[in-house]
Amino acid sequence: MPHHIAIIMDGNRRWAKKHQLPYFEGHHAGLESTRRVVRYLAKTGIRYLTLFSFSTENWSRPENEIESLLKLMSQTIESDTTELNQNNIRLNHIGRLDRIPIDLRQTIEKSIRLTSNNSGMVLTLAFDYGSRSEIVEAIRRIIKENLPPQDIDEEVLTSYLYTANLPEVDLLIRTSGEYRLSNFLLWQSAYAEYYFTDVLWPDFDEREMGKALHNFSKRQRRFGNI
Repeated sequence: MPHHIAIIMDGNRRWAKKHQLPYFEGHHAGLESTRRVVRYLAKTGIRYLTLFSFSTENWSRPENEIESLLKLMSQTIESDTTELNQNNIRLNHIGRLDRIPIDLRQTIEKSIRLTSNNSGMVLTLAFDYGSRSEIVEAIRRIIKENLPPQDIDEEVLTSYLYTANLPEVDLLIRTSGEYRLSNFLLWQSAYAEYYFTDVLWPDFDEREMGKALHNFSKRQRRFGNI
């Protein structure tokens, strides 16, 4: 069983187009899929789940879509925090918080604070996240703190990333038939197993998640040059 699962939740807009619905209906459907998967994985005992919910590149989308996404995210976190607590799930965030509306930022920070003592699964939202910018920011912090070059190694750089308190990714899942990482956890997924599926995210349910876990169970894990 993987210790840390990361998911690129892709296909909401294509799902809406496929069903001849407005794009925001795809995001709402994707949200329900997210809830199903979180509940399912929490019950299976997965310790860490990281969801790619909004990338640094997503700011280029139409303004009205961004506004809808931010509003939906704020409402969802606020309404679901009680359930997270009931299921002993701790919320975490990676990415930038300085570019999002203050009400959403405060909602995220409040939920993180309210769930901070939970000891079950750590649910990390990668929101306004990009792996390249994360690495650049880590390097800037290292330079600012004047670390001697000879003291900088992989372990040190890892400690300066957003994910410093998270283990490396064991299983990375991407839905909707795309076969790329899209700037998601590039450093942390160096030795992850990848699982790609044509299923659009709103259609990705417990059965599909079970298929991904079963596929992972058949992999022979290899690290480095071993």
